[in-house]
Amino acid sequence: MNTITEPGLELFREGGDAGQKDKWTAERVLSLRWWTPTLVSFRTTRYRGFRFTPGHYTRLGLGADDSIVWRPFSLASAAYDDFLEFIAVLVPGGAFSEPLRQLRVGDTIRVDKASYGFLTVDQLAPGKDLWLLASGTGLGPFLSILHDPAVWQHYERLIVAHSVRHSSELAWRDEIAGIPKGELFAEAKATLIYLPVVTREPGATALAERIPLLLADGRLEDAAASPLKVATSRVLVCGNPEMTRDLRKMLAARGFATNRRGIPGQMAFEKYW
Repeated sequence: MNTITEPGLELFREGGDAGQKDKWTAERVLSLRWWTPTLVSFRTTRYRGFRFTPGHYTRLGLGADDSIVWRPFSLASAAYDDFLEFIAVLVPGGAFSEPLRQLRVGDTIRVDKASYGFLTVDQLAPGKDLWLLASGTGLGPFLSILHDPAVWQHYERLIVAHSVRHSSELAWRDEIAGIPKGELFAEAKATLIYLPVVTREPGATALAERIPLLLADGRLEDAAASPLKVATSRVLVCGNPEMTRDLRKMLAARGFATNRRGIPGQMAFEKYW
């Protein structure tokens, strides 16, 4: 769960699960970064008791006390950061999007005290290559996972494919490239392979088709210089429903399976609308 997509998501208001005052904290907005006029990432303060596993999402609430609107958002920050970070696409006229559009540094936003989800590496069986396949703001939880030093010790290759329509939407592109240079990753075993995919700007990136198409014809594996195999590859997917549906079918046809009754699988999925 990672972006504001008004249709299809449950609406949480005062009196509901996330609406009870003992279920959330009021956090202050620390910064906003506008990648495009409708794509924004933002950081908030973090309640000292808030815990999450990289890949999890939580719920954010905006609005007046008598009409708070809640939406699920993946956590893009590292589990050890003293702030929380999120990314969103604004929907014109959206019940959550419009107050978010007006948000400024110093303003208050409600954050659920709990975190949720199954898009985590502990859902996966041990492997050598970790594939992180995202479209749009589906990259958010993968940024959190990439900032986990343990992930860099458990895998030999971390392969990130991020598909967007326009190059300006390649959020955190430079930050991702710089992660291996961080002090926490000095002893990292894994190699990072970052594959940006821009579909509506010819020539912007070497890969320019939807990720399922790139997987179907072998170009994704060629670009990564690594085969996607059940025996060695583990896959996390986060993005629009069409992409997640297509990839689930394609990977299942290759023998990949999700976690079943506590038995770790080779793939896990999250969709955000």
